[in-house]
Amino acid sequence: MEKHIEMTDHDLKIKIRSEKITFAGNLKLKIYRLLTCFSGKTIKRENKIFFISEKEALENKYRPCGHCMKEEYKLRKSNQ
Repeated sequence: MEKHIEMTDHDLKIKIRSEKITFAGNLKLKIYRLLTCFSGKTIKRENKIFFISEKEALENKYRPCGHCMKEEYKLRKSNQ
């Protein structure tokens, strides 16, 4: 788990290309999403966090995004 505010844009690009980062999350809302999600574009830099995997996001008690991860979101909702 890495905070966006603690990395440079160059480091971020390298980590995305090398697949060391595959999901983004919102620290305040505890939601994780795909890097391509349109909802993720509006997260402030200080509230954005990155995960290596979906497992890491779930272990940190984040929930899937309802826009870009509809199936995972529905599954989580049905299990509650």
